[in-house]
Parts: sequence; C-alpha cells; structure tokens
Amino acid sequence: MTILLNVFYEIWVLVCEMAPYLLLGFLLAGLMHEFVPKSLSQRYLSGRSMKSVLWAALFGVPLPLCSCGVIPTAMGLRREGAGKGATIAFLIATPQTGVDSIVATYSLMGLPFALIRPLVAMVTAVMGGWLVNATDNEILAVRSPQKHEEEHHGCCCGEHHEEEHSHDCCCGKHHEEEHHDCCCGKHHEEKHSHGCCCGEHKRNIWHRLWDAMTYAFVEMMGDIGKWLLVGLAVAGIITALVPDTWFAVFQGNSLLSILFVLLLSIPMYLCATGSIPIAVALMLKGLTPGAALVLLMAGPASNAASIVVIRKELGWRTLLVYLGSIVLGAVVFGLAIDLLLPEAWFTQALHLTDHGCEEGPGLFSIVSTLVLALLLLNAFSPVKVWKGKGCSCHSS
Repeated sequence: MTILLNVFYEIWVLVCEMAPYLLLGFLLAGLMHEFVPKSLSQRYLSGRSMKSVLWAALFGVPLPLCSCGVIPTAMGLRREGAGKGATIAFLIATPQTGVDSIVATYSLMGLPFALIRPLVAMVTAVMGGWLVNATDNEILAVRSPQKHEEEHHGCCCGEHHEEEHSHDCCCGKHHEEEHHDCCCGKHHEEKHSHGCCCGEHKRNIWHRLWDAMTYAFVEMMGDIGKWLLVGLAVAGIITALVPDTWFAVFQGNSLLSILFVLLLSIPMYLCATGSIPIAVALMLKGLTPGAALVLLMAGPASNAASIVVIRKELGWRTLLVYLGSIVLGAVVFGLAIDLLLPEAWFTQALHLTDHGCEEGPGLFSIVSTLVLALLLLNAFSPVKVWKGKGCSCHSS
C-alpha cells in the first residue's frame, strides 16, 4: 500500500507542475491548427531541393502532432507531391516537438532544454532529409497540370482548377463550385452538403476560436492524452521504485548513458509530451542531461510502427537513412550537451521539480490539474459532454 501511495504521490507532483503548461500548450496547438493554412505544406514541400527539406523541418517543428498522427499526415503529404527528403524531414522533426511539448518541456526541464529541443529537431530533420535526397536515385515523373487534373480523382486541386468535383474534399483558391465533402478554399463561399467546414469567410472569429478549442481539448486531448498518462505513470514508477544506485554505473560515463537510453528509445512508442516526465525521472536517478535529450529525440521520432510504414512506403534505403539520422543526431547532440555545456543549466530546474510540491501545490496548480483531469475524462468517455466536430477541415 505504501508503494502505491508513493507512486501516486510522484505522479501528483509531476501533474501539479505540468498541468498549467499543458493546458496552455494544448490551446496554442489548437490555435495553430485552426489559423495556419495547411495548404502551405503542399505548396512548399514538393520536389527534391534543399529548400523543400528546410520548409518541411520548419513546418514540422511547431506542429502539434504525436508519433501516431505524424505517420498518416506525412504519407498524405507524400501522396500530394512532397519529395522523399521533405517527407523524412517532416517525420523526424514533427513528433520530437510541437508548441505543446515545448511549453511542457519548459515547465519541467527548464528553459535550456526548451530551447535546445526544437533546435536539435530542426538540425536532425534537415540532415536526414538532405541525406535521403542525396542517396535516393528515384526519377521524378513530371506531369503537366492538365494531365494531372484529368488523372487525379482524389483530394486535391490546382490553384486554378475550376472543374466540378462530386466526391472529394478540396478546392483551389479560385474554385467556386459546390462540393459534397469537407473542403474550402480561401475564397470559397458556396454551401457544403455535410457542413463540415466552410471557407474562411463563412465563419466568424468566435466560431474559429471555438473550433480551435474543440480541436485542442477534445480531439487532440483524445489523441495524445493516453500517452501522456502512460508517460506520467512510468515516470512515477521509476521515481518511486527504482533505487538511486541502480543507475550508478552510468554516472560519469556520458557515452554509456546515451547508448543505454538510445537502445531503449528507438523501438518504444513515446509522444513528445509523454516523454518529458520519463526523461525527468531518469535524470533524477542519475542519467546525464545528454541521455535525457536522447530520450526526448529518439523516443518520439522512432518506433516500431513508423519503421514498418517507412519501409513499406519509402523503401529500405530511406528507412536506414531515417534511423541513421536519428541515431547520429541523438549521439552527437547528447555528447555535446554533456561535454560542452554546464550541467547546472539542465539540472537546476530538476531540483525545483523534485522539491517544488513538498509544501503542496498552489491554488492555480490545483485548479489547472482539476481542469486537465475533467478534459481527459471527457476525451476518453464514451458519452462526451464536449464533442469534437468529427471531421476536420485541416486534417490530412
């Protein structure tokens, strides 16, 4: 009984620290989902140029997609014309970070980790995308716009496409015909039969804000909330049950710590936010900051599901470059943190986390924790008080 109480107490400590920042992170993610046009990704990610790789990494770093959500999104971008290099850059950068996980990283691990994490994701993604383009011998088939419009029956239209589509979900900028599914162009003002989404001029700012909050606190909460709870549970178990001396063999050996965490991280399924409390727990037990960064990078960016999908969709060569980029980036940046930067930068916030709730959380943290718990209950309940839209205009 005492062991269970210790585990629950450690989980409570982590939740009381993270809850206000998690709510802020989810809100920022919802606003970004609603107000940042997703058509930008298709416009800038096509081709095999270095520019498309840079755009893919820049687009992926703040995007609030977890490890499971990034796979279909990336494959959708690939089918819409994104190059292999851009697709891999997106797959590496997106699950490692996001506006929600950056805010949550700051809450538990401090400003240095919150700044370095997206920077490392960006550099690793660009390196991986560039290597894929450099080693890939795929010959791109260039089709004329007219031929593309004649052959294509899926969810995409060119900017000047003006033909009527009866079953699909996208419109170009100047498309003004009526569609039967979920799509809107910037100037689209016609009625849609399913009411799923309308053009930017169809909804006022309050409707869009409500949609942003619905996406953040219902749909996204349902997608990554379970993995967040798993991460908190694992962190609580590690903190309460694993003796401090268990990791003594790794103390003072940065490379051994990094390799140990790397072997654990690559096949595991961890989301960007759920990996944070686990990294904190491991650091409190004696692992180095560089090893914690490896967990934050390799855990969300690679797992068995993404490995299988990349192998099937993009081939063995691309898969090996993808994994090699993650491993090389994790080891290099992990060692750089341990050998070149002051350890106090990364451990000061941990001492506050370890002892910050001993006197009990403040009123704001308690209210935030209760709100977070209610939102999680709503997201996982079969009968929801707050329901999602069921069809997202911006989802891939």
